[in-house]
Parts: sequence; structure tokens; C-alpha cells
Amino acid sequence: MAEALEPPFDRPDRGFNDLPGWTWVGTYGGYYLQADRLADFDHGFFSRQWQGRGPEELACALSAGITVHRPRQIHSADVLPASEAREEPWPEADGLVSDRAGQSLWVCGADCTPVLIADPATGRVGACHAGWRGVAGRILPAALTMMEKAGSRRGDLLVALGPAVSGAAYQVKRPVSLAMAQSLRSEGGNADVALEELRTCGALLEDPDPAHDRLDIRAAARAQLIHAGVDPIRIEVCPLCTVTEFSLFHSWRRDRVKAVQWSAIVAQG
Repeated sequence: MAEALEPPFDRPDRGFNDLPGWTWVGTYGGYYLQADRLADFDHGFFSRQWQGRGPEELACALSAGITVHRPRQIHSADVLPASEAREEPWPEADGLVSDRAGQSLWVCGADCTPVLIADPATGRVGACHAGWRGVAGRILPAALTMMEKAGSRRGDLLVALGPAVSGAAYQVKRPVSLAMAQSLRSEGGNADVALEELRTCGALLEDPDPAHDRLDIRAAARAQLIHAGVDPIRIEVCPLCTVTEFSLFHSWRRDRVKAVQWSAIVAQG
């Protein structure tokens, strides 16, 4: 039985459990993070404490009797029905949407943003691996559209954006910032206006190198979701940075080692 506990990481003075809107959950195998806004759904953002364990093993920490669904991630904006990602070889995609109850949807990352979506009205869920390419390609609106076609309403949806690289720790070239900015709205628009909107929402930060920017993908993803019709008060963004929180998370940008943490949500209907 899972219970909320203080995570036993190497810096207890940091107050890792003092995250408004988020709760660390302890199980027999370790700790994972939950968004309080999605509390009615079995879900979790797993830490590096679970190193070496894949979704088939991690699923037991979330719920019993669920099926595991995962894509082979390729930094795309492709979203599939979960039933198409049931066994190896895993299909290439970066997002899944449930199409029956009891499905657990899994994505992994080591700096990119894991995004979990839940519909309390239908029990339907979605999971996306949202790096800059995925957000620029509008993977999140694609997931919303698939859920909407299946009967969900965007105004009902709850979204949690998990731990990811922060803007201060993520340097990108200006063309990346521009691609991200123009993806916020479906119609794109003037480049200068789009960049200013990216700056206004807190996703575009100054970099000492004029040819580069600092980019907060979570802030950009949140803005994109709002433009796509999700109520901003129904979106929760985790403040933890995968680069700076060494004891909690793997980070490709920090370590240059292929290691990931998994995130998942379980469908109710």
C-alpha cells in the first residue's frame, strides 16, 4: 500500500517534500512523485532511485492488474492509441492516448518534459514525452485532439508536467527558440511577436551569448496547452529541475550518460 513519505535522498535539508501541489509517494520499491491535481488517477513520475527497472516492474508500484503500453521514443510529435503499443517491437512515437480501461501509459526521459493528461469525466488518459522537437511539432495538441475525437472535452482535462530541465539550465540556438515560439499557436504568426509571447510566458530567458537563448520547455508547453483550450488552473507544473537535482534525477545534459526516469498514468475508462 502506497503512502506519502519524506524521500530519503542525500540532502534532507532541501525540503524535497515541500512542493505545493506535489506529493512524494513511498512504496516497497522506492519513491515516486505525484501531482495532487491528478490524485484520483494512479500515476507517477519516477526518480533515479528506480534505476534499471522498466515499466513492467514499475507498474506494480502504481496499480495491480494493469497492462503496460509504451512507444519507442524518437523525439517526434507522433501520438498513438495505446492499444497499438502493447508489445515489442514498440512502435515509434512519443505520445499515447488510452482506448480502454486498465491501460498504463509510459514515457521516459532525462531532461525532456513528461506530460500526463487525465479526463475525470471519461477516465481516459494520455502520456507524452515532450522535448523541444515534440513541443515544436505540437505533440500536446495532437494528444488533445485524439482524446477529443474519442469523446473528451478539453475543458475537463487535467494536465501534469513533470520534472524536466529548467530554463536556466537549458541553452539553445535561436532557431530552436523560434521554432518553439511559432508552435504556441496553431496559426504560427509573426516571428518577432511569437518570440515576445514566448518571453512573456516565462519560457524564453536571456543567454550571455547573443546567438543563444535559455529555454524553459515546461513553460512553453504550458502556454501551448492553454492556447489549445486547456484551462490554466487545471495544469500543474513541477518546479524540480533534472539538471540541478542530481540526487533525484538522471540528466543527459549534466552527465552525458544514457539513463532515464519513467512516468506513467493509468486509464480508468
